[in-house]
Amino acid sequence: MNQTELDAESLYTHLEQAVSAGLSGTSRLAIVGIYSGGAWIAERLATSLGIADLGYVDVSFYRDDYAERGLHPEVRPSQIPFDVEGATILLVDDVLYTGRTTRAAINTLFDYGRPARVMLAALVDRGGRQLPVAPDFVAKTITLADDQQLVLQKSDDGRFSLTIDHA
Repeated sequence: MNQTELDAESLYTHLEQAVSAGLSGTSRLAIVGIYSGGAWIAERLATSLGIADLGYVDVSFYRDDYAERGLHPEVRPSQIPFDVEGATILLVDDVLYTGRTTRAAINTLFDYGRPARVMLAALVDRGGRQLPVAPDFVAKTITLADDQQLVLQKSDDGRFSLTIDHA
């Protein structure tokens, strides 16, 4: 398998700056990361931006292709330890592709209440949308072949690496 690496730390810095500028002054702001890559990014954003309300969603049971894909071996419970009702939620994912994960995450959020607004941040948008979903904040947009995938990893010291895996 051939791999190409992108500068994930630089992309994260760009995303953090865009989110900080775009959400400055927003009241009742909460961040929710989609397991696993989105959760890692959400944790860093919450720390960097001083946002106390941080949650996580696992969309495994909400995906419309659950029957095809089956259950991911690392299913975790969603954790939303704050009142979603009336909050502005920044939903965070590592890679935006078809839009199906985002749709499933929004469905999960609405199980916890009705937010005032849901905004989407992604480290990378790789196109290929199957649903009308667009990020409010994105660090980079790239085009990949269908047989390629982006894989975000977090090292023990908290640094990100992002590779393009070629099958």
